[in-house]
Amino acid sequence: MSEVSSNKRTLEGVVVSNKGDKTVVVQVERRFMHTRYRKTVSSHKKYMAHDAENACNIGDTVRITECPPLSRRKAWMMDVIITRAEQL
Repeated sequence: MSEVSSNKRTLEGVVVSNKGDKTVVVQVERRFMHTRYRKTVSSHKKYMAHDAENACNIGDTVRITECPPLSRRKAWMMDVIITRAEQL
């Protein structure tokens, strides 16, 4: 058996904060064409995601998956770290 498809939404974004215990804030950017002016517009939204191992650092690119609500603002789980941020 290969990968099993699920009905849960997944998003990719950059970690902008990891100050909470087992929680990261992920900023997801999306680009779309403006309906009237036909210009490419970018917008972003921040999601709070559960990170059980506290493995994420600021600047990491991660994939988050929708899950049942874990708290008032947290209904996403950190699935996998795609790329690590470079440490200076």
